[in-house]
Amino acid sequence: MAVSIEDVKRLKDLTGVGLTDAKKALDENDGDFDKALAEMRKKGMTKAEKRGEREARQGVVGTYNHDNRIGVLVEVNCETDFVARNEIFTDMVKDVAMHIAASSPQYVSADDIPASDTAAKKQELLGSDALAGKPADMAEKIVEGQLKKYFAERCLLDQPFVKNPDQTVGEFVKEHNARLGENIVVRRFSRIALGEVA
Repeated sequence: MAVSIEDVKRLKDLTGVGLTDAKKALDENDGDFDKALAEMRKKGMTKAEKRGEREARQGVVGTYNHDNRIGVLVEVNCETDFVARNEIFTDMVKDVAMHIAASSPQYVSADDIPASDTAAKKQELLGSDALAGKPADMAEKIVEGQLKKYFAERCLLDQPFVKNPDQTVGEFVKEHNARLGENIVVRRFSRIALGEVA
């Protein structure tokens, strides 16, 4: 299968490797972008993931106000003040804040979901009529899949990015890791909608 130059560039930007390595990974995986990216991650070739180990304590608190009805504050961290003042970084923060306003996530990532929320949702799903009469091990597998889907829809980094639904917000942030050469972390956010009761 022919490898598109767009995919090569996208893989290069996302991983921080050279064009040759990106093309080679796509060639080896018959042009399948997701498989190529997964393979590079297995081999530890993505520079963005190595950056993830470095501490990010600089950054900005970004804001977004939609029609004076929805307001968002989001803290996004990077490693240096230089990147924090970079227009590419600040534009990315605005885009993340806009996404939060539009998609109303509850958590930043799966790591932020309290065990009590997971347990409560699991009990609710296990008690559903659809699972009545199913063997316990099958019901458990079905519920695990439902839980994963349910929380992916509520975790900011797992949601499809509103400006490009072909990538998640997490992938959008990783793309900027590679572009800016620094570890970038969405730390926390707060979303307020007019008339919404907490």
